[in-house]
Amino acid sequence: MIEGPIPAELYATLSGLELMRGMVEGRYPAAPIARLMNMRGGDAGEGWVTFIGVPGREHYNPGGTVHGGYAATLLDSCMACAVQTTVPAGMGSTTIDLNVTFLKAMTHRTGEVTARGEVISSGKRIATARGTLTDRDGRVLATATTTCLVFAVPAAGAKA
Repeated sequence: MIEGPIPAELYATLSGLELMRGMVEGRYPAAPIARLMNMRGGDAGEGWVTFIGVPGREHYNPGGTVHGGYAATLLDSCMACAVQTTVPAGMGSTTIDLNVTFLKAMTHRTGEVTARGEVISSGKRIATARGTLTDRDGRVLATATTTCLVFAVPAAGAKA
């Protein structure tokens, strides 16, 4: 897995969909958090993205189950990336609101999980998306919604 962050010059020349597909296919770097969370890109299309994760004991909370932050991270990632598939070259997005509902606990025995994000609405400055986290049998583990800010990515070398 090639790790990021994504170079600014890619944002300048690729649409969000081209960028997300390139990341899923391994042509562009994955976010460094992917290794920590044991997750990888699954697939991407216009307005949707999937991520695959495998929760392990390293993701446990003191209560002996996978920390809710694991589900929240997968859901935040797939929804924000789904939003990214709708923006043109030179534009990025970032989460400004995240709401997660946890339905079933996960352990290391849960196995592979899939997070799917789908855009609800994508405007020039604000986009919204919903996400679902399911286990390998299709049972819903958590759901989420997000609001993202869409913005112009500074050119390579520009001061923030």
